Amino acid sequence: MASSSPEEGAAEVDPALGESSSSWPAGPSSGAGRSRRPLLASQGEEKAEADPLPAQYPSHLGAVPGRDKVALYCDRLLRGCKAEDANEAMSKYLLEKLKMKEKWLGVWKTNPELFFINSEDVLIPFVGILVEVTCKPSQSTSSHLKASVSVAEPFSSNIANIPRELVENVLDELDHCVPLLEIYPVEGPDMVVFDIAQALDVVRFFYDFLWRDWDEDESCETYAALIEERIKLGCDIENGTIPAPIGQRFRKNLEKYKNMHLELIQYQSNIKEEPTAEEAVECWKKYYELVMLCGLLKIWEDLRLRAYGPLTPRILRRRRGNRDDGKAVTHIVAKTMTAEMVKDFSVDTVLQQHDNLNMALDSCYSGDSVVIFPGEYKAANLSMLTEDIVIQGAGKPEEIVIVSEPTHESFVVSKAQNVKLMHLTLVQRGTVDGIVVVESGHMTFVNCILKCEGTGVCVLTGASLTITNSEITGAQGAGVELHPGSTAILEGNKIHHCNNFKTSGSSQGALGGINIKVVPVPKLKMKNNHIYSNNGYGVTILQPMDQLSTTGGILEFTASGDAEEDMLSKLMHELSLEMSSNTLDDIKGLSIVNS
Repeated sequence: MASSSPEEGAAEVDPALGESSSSWPAGPSSGAGRSRRPLLASQGEEKAEADPLPAQYPSHLGAVPGRDKVALYCDRLLRGCKAEDANEAMSKYLLEKLKMKEKWLGVWKTNPELFFINSEDVLIPFVGILVEVTCKPSQSTSSHLKASVSVAEPFSSNIANIPRELVENVLDELDHCVPLLEIYPVEGPDMVVFDIAQALDVVRFFYDFLWRDWDEDESCETYAALIEERIKLGCDIENGTIPAPIGQRFRKNLEKYKNMHLELIQYQSNIKEEPTAEEAVECWKKYYELVMLCGLLKIWEDLRLRAYGPLTPRILRRRRGNRDDGKAVTHIVAKTMTAEMVKDFSVDTVLQQHDNLNMALDSCYSGDSVVIFPGEYKAANLSMLTEDIVIQGAGKPEEIVIVSEPTHESFVVSKAQNVKLMHLTLVQRGTVDGIVVVESGHMTFVNCILKCEGTGVCVLTGASLTITNSEITGAQGAGVELHPGSTAILEGNKIHHCNNFKTSGSSQGALGGINIKVVPVPKLKMKNNHIYSNNGYGVTILQPMDQLSTTGGILEFTASGDAEEDMLSKLMHELSLEMSSNTLDDIKGLSIVNS
């Protein structure tokens, strides 16, 4: 299929389709009861192309601030509602708008599987048809509201050569009734239609982003408060407080849950009589898989999509410890090993050569060293560091590059008591977690370059980190994030071009090169660091409203000092925060944010 740009008009379906091609029309039941016909007119017929679709009202909720969304959904539409009443409340709101005009023009956007066999091979997201809408006021739930439609003139579609007869046949099989939320009103001067378009947008947003399939099964007396938390969660994803890869991962699993739910319903509906033993087992299997995924999603959502919630895999590998003979091995990582490469090692050094880094890490016991010669490497085992080892490059950091696997969720994760990385460049591509996550124990970086794509270096509760003479850049958030009860020593580092969000939300300015989460207080020592070109503060301290004795709001501390310096000094002492000889360029200095 070749598709044209919106300026060029509707797409065309490729005419070169054989009898076995997937792009043949089918009815809602995958072609049952209807003879197949090609999408294009035969050579002897005059080809009648559909006009391009007219412009529709764009969605407006993306630009609405979070507080206004809370006012709309929580204070107005769902005020006092329980979860089981939400559908009725949304339906009532929408029907009030629809009463204002009985007929109007809209674009019906539906799944291609309604028209095509094997629709997964059809490279269009939807089939769009210009229709005249007649609303039926006697419906109940918004998610199942139906509208009576007929093909409008001129015949228009996003597929230029879709036969009108096919569209009419599909609508006949549907009794000309389609889901109202699949219809997008056409732009025009009529303000009533504009109000209907906005109302449909409001209801669509609710079911796409705020409603969960399990809500009706929950005994939630304060449903509006739950929706408010979900709105805040969405805002945190949009403005980058929660990194986009994590938000995408949650939505992907949520979509998986919805599909599994539909599969279970379809499987149950296909059982016409008393189920066989095999059918009963399969049905229970699908049900329990659905319940487990639902439980994980609810827990993860309650944790506000923390990167290290229950959906994030932890290190499950058991620690080996030292070898039984007490000897340590130096693992050489290079395609070939020469005498020149190992001339600086002592004569009693036990050497093992590996042509890839993954094998070397898999062979390590505590006390071993891994020496990597120049080249580019990948290693899934970096996400499972449990042994006390030293990993170092044999050359300049720019010459030894380790790149993450985009399909993996983690890059470098450690729970070793003491692991050290030296003279390396880490390049993050596509992983969800921080470029480095210190789960427990102590991790040290010396003369390393960390090029982040997602979040930066994360030090979890109870873990500790030392970074010296290194560089951290490109994080979608803070370059270093310290969780409660963690410890970090940063000396002689460059932390720059972090907090790279493309939005300008208020929470963005509250982040910085270094992000400290209080309670219990972490410990941070900083000396001779250069923090610059970050979109926010150099150092951010996040404290709960009821903790510490500082005033509300954001306090700024610059290199020159100000009237609040005494208060900040007291807070920094409480946090064991030691800052000396650090340079903060092109950014604000230090902020304290109540969370």
